[in-house]
Amino acid sequence: MIVRMRERVVAACDGASKGNPGPAGWAWVVSDDSEAPARWEAGPLGKATNNVAELTALERLLTATDPGVPLEVRMDSQYAMKAVTTWLPGWKRNGWKTAAGKPVANQELVVRIDELLGGREVDFRYVPAHQADGDPLNDFADRAASQAAITQQAAGSDVGSPEPPPSPDTPQSGTTRRRAAGAKAPRQRGGGSSSRTIKAKFPGRCMCGRTYAAGEQIAKNDQGWGHPECRTAAVG
Repeated sequence: MIVRMRERVVAACDGASKGNPGPAGWAWVVSDDSEAPARWEAGPLGKATNNVAELTALERLLTATDPGVPLEVRMDSQYAMKAVTTWLPGWKRNGWKTAAGKPVANQELVVRIDELLGGREVDFRYVPAHQADGDPLNDFADRAASQAAITQQAAGSDVGSPEPPPSPDTPQSGTTRRRAAGAKAPRQRGGGSSSRTIKAKFPGRCMCGRTYAAGEQIAKNDQGWGHPECRTAAVG
């Protein structure tokens, strides 16, 4: 069903993969006038990568929203965002080949998204994932995608589904509860003390369970290297 509403739609989308590749799911959420979740949908993907889940979430959101209404899309996936805003023009010029001459990964999804973006006004906004005071729409989409990945069942406001539960991929949830109860935040240990970020030479996996791509900014945490925002959440 197409979402037709207001002069400008503010939305978020997210994907999740439990294993990368592993059981995966996607989700999108559209806000009301106060930017609170108003409508949402989530679905399973079987076994898939996190990148496929992220791109699928964006494709489903674009399909579900009115192309004649300006759209703001909030995402925590730099890969999906850069794929359709930065890398896509070059891929098209090169006949859907990367700069290294290799076929573009997930080309079918990228081509479909390119078609859906044609002739419409879409503003992409990156929002960090898994933040205690992060973007509420992104958090909602993250939880819905995670639930779809775990249960492998479709859900959404149109079918009367309850709000998705907290995502198990959100590492700061326990910290948030401790602080709410007045407990002392855990002290930062030496391994995660540096605020320095570097560009990853190789793809890897953060302690939050999500992957990062080669070239993405990463920071040291107590368990190795990962997303800078996850290091911040972990050390309090």
